[in-house]
Amino acid sequence: MAEVRTRVSVPVRFADGYSTTAEVFTFTGLADGKEHLALGLGDWRAAAAAGRALVRPHSECLTGDVFGSERCDCGPQLREAVERIAGEGGLLLYLRQEGRGIGLYAKLDAYALQDAGLDTYAANVALGRGEDERDYTAAAQMLLALGVDRVRLLTNNPDKALQLDALGVDIVEQVPTGVHLSAANVRYLTSKRDHTRHTLELPLAG
Repeated sequence: MAEVRTRVSVPVRFADGYSTTAEVFTFTGLADGKEHLALGLGDWRAAAAAGRALVRPHSECLTGDVFGSERCDCGPQLREAVERIAGEGGLLLYLRQEGRGIGLYAKLDAYALQDAGLDTYAANVALGRGEDERDYTAAAQMLLALGVDRVRLLTNNPDKALQLDALGVDIVEQVPTGVHLSAANVRYLTSKRDHTRHTLELPLAG
């Protein structure tokens, strides 16, 4: 069973000047043994007690979150999620699942295949990996260790809701994120919309 290991207050500031304070939790007993984090934002305890905590499971993306890559929408989604969650009270789960679970180097290999014409899912398969290898067992464990079993889920990805629901987390509402479209990621977002039914409105993508 997962338990809270450490709790620490961390001031957070983004490049555009937005800042807040996160209550950051580490855990023991997570199913995959990885160093995932939960960031409590705003009055997350009150929101959780009311069964209304806004929660985003965000998979690590070094290229997007740190370097600002425009090949995906991960960095802008992270920035958006922190502010929205801080405003309403909830948790950001930062999950160490780079490249939909295949790792950083494999993700970059998949980028090379995308440059040769494959879409983001076909590129993973061509590498001998699954289209999406992410597992949200640890995310559910983190929430339950914090006493959060009813959430408003901030995501466009229906698979996150399905997995968390099956793992004992009641999804009272699925709240879509914004659409962070650029010339560099339009093909990527279109694939997510068409292939895995992400709830994305892409007026420029057809």
